[in-house]
Amino acid sequence: MYILGVSAYYHDSGATLIKNEDIIAAVQEERFTRIKQDASFPKESIKYCLKEAGINLNDIDYIAFYDKPFLKFERLLETYLSIAPKGFQSFVTSIPVWLKDKLFLKETISRELRDLFIEINPNSEREAKSFKKLTASKLMFGEHHQSHASSAFFPSPYKDSAILTIDGVGEWTTTSISHGINNKITHIKEIHFPHSIGLLYSAFTYYLGFKVNSGEYKVMGLAPYGKPKYADLIKSHLIDIKEDGSFRLDMSYFNYTAGLTMTNSKFHTLFNGEPREREGELTEREMDLAASIQLVTEEIVIMLAKHAKSITGSKNLCLAGGVALNCVGNGKLLREKIFDNIWIQPAAGDAGGSLGAAYSVLYEELNFKRTIPSPSQDKMKGSFLGPSYTDQEIRNYLDSVNAIYSYFNSDKELIETVSNLLAQEKVIGWHQGRMEFGPRSLGHRSIIGDARSEQMQSIMNLKIKYRESFRPFAPSVLKEKVSEWFELDTDSPYMLLVAPVKKDKQIEMTEHEKSMFGIEKLKVSKSSIPAVTHVDYSARVQTVHKETNSRYHWLITAFEEKTGCATIVNTSFNVRGEPIVCSPEDSYRCFMRTEMDILVIENFLLYKTKQPDYQDRGNWREEFELD
Repeated sequence: MYILGVSAYYHDSGATLIKNEDIIAAVQEERFTRIKQDASFPKESIKYCLKEAGINLNDIDYIAFYDKPFLKFERLLETYLSIAPKGFQSFVTSIPVWLKDKLFLKETISRELRDLFIEINPNSEREAKSFKKLTASKLMFGEHHQSHASSAFFPSPYKDSAILTIDGVGEWTTTSISHGINNKITHIKEIHFPHSIGLLYSAFTYYLGFKVNSGEYKVMGLAPYGKPKYADLIKSHLIDIKEDGSFRLDMSYFNYTAGLTMTNSKFHTLFNGEPREREGELTEREMDLAASIQLVTEEIVIMLAKHAKSITGSKNLCLAGGVALNCVGNGKLLREKIFDNIWIQPAAGDAGGSLGAAYSVLYEELNFKRTIPSPSQDKMKGSFLGPSYTDQEIRNYLDSVNAIYSYFNSDKELIETVSNLLAQEKVIGWHQGRMEFGPRSLGHRSIIGDARSEQMQSIMNLKIKYRESFRPFAPSVLKEKVSEWFELDTDSPYMLLVAPVKKDKQIEMTEHEKSMFGIEKLKVSKSSIPAVTHVDYSARVQTVHKETNSRYHWLITAFEEKTGCATIVNTSFNVRGEPIVCSPEDSYRCFMRTEMDILVIENFLLYKTKQPDYQDRGNWREEFELD
């Protein structure tokens, strides 16, 4: 049985194809279109999923959409009517789009799939009419947080689990507690729009001068530079938090129900200033605000988790929704030891809803018997669910741009060469195997470097990623060596947990260094792996498993044999404002437009200094100076 899951039309669209329980493919549309967080119908993603399975659209048994458009429209309409005449401009701006496409989504999706059917099968317009009618009968719609909960629980290694989903907003729900047992999920409690932790965090993202729905992780990265001086102010004015973690926002401080901005003048007065201009100076105030909203968010999530534990009695917790990508909060939650085990969906955002929708149809609607993986495994296959490329495809592209490369027939020789280059502090683009599903690069579409280098963080931020200097980088560490380098006693294969660097690897700061302010702290070497140690001695850890990520594991093992260090720098293979690379062409373009030293695509190795002038180099930094 084939089920196609689809998320689209709001942000970060994607598609997932499952064959019975097996995830055949899952991918975000942005990776193909090169439009960051592309919200369009995921035509290219679906084409890839079909290709990976070797089937046609006719072979799909069910099509599952991750949202219920009528409920979302109801929320839009009710919200406007409750605040009218305020919000008229945003209301009339959105209504034509809804009336044209979003409200009648069954017809829209059927039409999109019919057009895709014709594209894949030329000269088949007659068959396409009956295909469209058949497609409409196969379409099923799940609620947004139902899709999130399904994406969290069903691929997890647990037979029984509490489920916590937190994001901006779905149809009405912004936060939910559920209980998963075998192939059924019982939804227990919900918090509804406009009361939302995700939107509260996004309000501060906007106020701090970052882009909503993509800049939240910048707020998280900025938080350790500040002190939570405003946490009490937030709790006394903006949000009323109950003992069970439920909450209500004081909407008089916010503008997202009525206008095109997140905050209003009352909010700005409370925090003594207008929103920071994009690219404006980051002062102590911004850092303290980031620290404050991060702390409040963590407190709420921990309270919600405690309540979920009390009402489900489960020893396991599964997480999804955009707030589940807050790896600092996840690390704090883990250390609270409320649950014995925590599993977080690596594609926790809307794209992952396509996976959840497909699984929800399989288990909850069709009552398919769910097999439970072993406690150390899940169904995500390391989240390596996107495209891979053959040697011939890679060679054809590299030859078409006159690239100069070496090809290694021996995997061992390739690993030996690349590990030596890492030890020489070279910055390397590493493109291997199937692309990752979700926002994290996990060693298949990564830029990698020497974690021991004191210069590596600034080099990567300013010369490779072209992004803010305060942003930390993540370590990839061998699974079997993680406890030697970090205060972490569990796996973190999806880079979704922050943990302290081990005490014996830390370098104690002097009194002068402790008194340093803000970005100045970056100049202080805080551990034997400074390139991945944040200013508070923390790191966003990825444990690398031999079973799911064998070549990357082999590379880090070879690096450890040369240096004694089982940890390297891993950041996503892209520059600011661009989606993570997908194809060899994407990787080569990014390589040539940055100051990376080496590019490795499968067994092809390229040195920057040996490449011919690249005609499409352009003003890359200027082009992506703003998100």
